Amino acid sequence: MKPTHLVVFVLLAVSLITILVKGGAGVGQHQKTPGQEMAALNEANLPKYSDSGFNLARLSKDKVAELAKDLPDEERRILLNEGTEKAFCGTLLDNKKDGVYTCRLCGLPLFGSDSKFKSGTGWPSFFQPIDKDHVHYEQDTSLGRVRTEIECVRCRSHLGHVFDDGPKPTGKRFCLNSASLVFHDQGAEMPPESTPVKSETAYFAGGCFWGVEDRFQQVPGVIEAVSGYQGGATDKPTYRQVCDGDTGHAETVRVAFDPSTVTYRELLERFFTFHDPTQLNRQGPDFGTQYRSAVFAADADQLKTVKAFIDESRKSERFKDRKIVTDVAMAGPFFEAEEYHQNYHAKNGGSCALPGK
Repeated sequence: MKPTHLVVFVLLAVSLITILVKGGAGVGQHQKTPGQEMAALNEANLPKYSDSGFNLARLSKDKVAELAKDLPDEERRILLNEGTEKAFCGTLLDNKKDGVYTCRLCGLPLFGSDSKFKSGTGWPSFFQPIDKDHVHYEQDTSLGRVRTEIECVRCRSHLGHVFDDGPKPTGKRFCLNSASLVFHDQGAEMPPESTPVKSETAYFAGGCFWGVEDRFQQVPGVIEAVSGYQGGATDKPTYRQVCDGDTGHAETVRVAFDPSTVTYRELLERFFTFHDPTQLNRQGPDFGTQYRSAVFAADADQLKTVKAFIDESRKSERFKDRKIVTDVAMAGPFFEAEEYHQNYHAKNGGSCALPGK
């Protein structure tokens, strides 16, 4: 059985509601609720990468200004000052081609032609974004009523509004300004700013995969961490089979990472603080070969790097009197663990007892 641990959550009290007044034609006050204020304060804790592999780090004001410096006045009014183009006048309203609609300012993919529908409102309408994390929502109290404004999550340029009168399956109508979008035909080569991060993959086993996964998910540059089984002989093992110790597999975490933000060497350094590499076939209270310390190299370069890193570590003060027992091997098949193991701590709270510091 894996131990359950209590976590103390520190609540941040928010006492001030900020009222943002943005200039521009037809624009009123945008007042944030206390919950929205909390979200704004915690924005740095939001996932940096979307499920579809895009870097969602918010662009700086200087970067936004650079991207916007050559915008025509009408596009500037819409994108930066929350303006609205005239109904039935947008260039993309009647576009029926297959393809992708990206942010006019930063290029982030926002909507696909497969979710576009004719709403009769006079503006391009979609029932869902390409990726739920690519759109940011703000409460809009202009025009004397409450609406939900939608913005590009990366550059925060104004896109339009979302309403609850759309078709199935979402029931949503994302009402967009054509001036906020750029259309790319299906199959066309996308510009760099509109393509996913070129990620690399690494594999780490260090005891309970719940905890290892949780720790790696918090590392800047990590796009995704997935719990699974690796290093054994059984094809498509179950959790129960792995626990019985007959498969040879270790509880392993597959890490997809952005090498321009975090290197493989840096991931190794983190891994050796996330667990104790001197414990043989165990990690804290968890016993068995499935809890062994191991690194499975995805390619020859990774294998060379991890061997050199362990050799260096053995000579360090930390491991002067303790033997590193981490297995090192080329990565074999990786089998994703059952769904209830994925994002375990994000869904259930707590943390595993990973004693290495």
